[in-house]
Amino acid sequence: MKSGKQEGAILDKKQALAKAENFCVYQERSQKEVRYKLVEWGIRGDELEEILSELITNNFLNEERFAKQYASGKFNIKKWGRIKIKQGLKLKGVPDRILQKALYSLDDDDYMQTLENLALKKAGTIAESNPLKRKIKLMNYLQGRGFENDLILLALKASNLN
Repeated sequence: MKSGKQEGAILDKKQALAKAENFCVYQERSQKEVRYKLVEWGIRGDELEEILSELITNNFLNEERFAKQYASGKFNIKKWGRIKIKQGLKLKGVPDRILQKALYSLDDDDYMQTLENLALKKAGTIAESNPLKRKIKLMNYLQGRGFENDLILLALKASNLN
């Protein structure tokens, strides 16, 4: 129970639509997130589908816009690679076709530059004298950030870290 209200139908369709619009205006959302929120508010079945349809029609909900913004934000702010971004979008229920568009919207030059910068920054913090162990630690770190192995190797070579 939240704020003294009973679980179940806590909103009528009109209230739920207004609340969902505000939810979508505040921040881009995936359809899965909005669907979950509507169920949480007690909206189900045809009403839920009608509200989702109205949100899409009125451009409050746009899966492609959400995916591109998500990818851009995770890359620019958190410095995530495409693999980690793809996993995040899959968890948000974004279809593969839209997910691929979002990943391709990331600039390749910026992507490689970010990867090289992360590699150089991390290399300065690794206190390992064995060159092979040092390279493995660096590669593991960059893989954990979601970058692709072939690009990691290119970045290490370009930064003279191999």
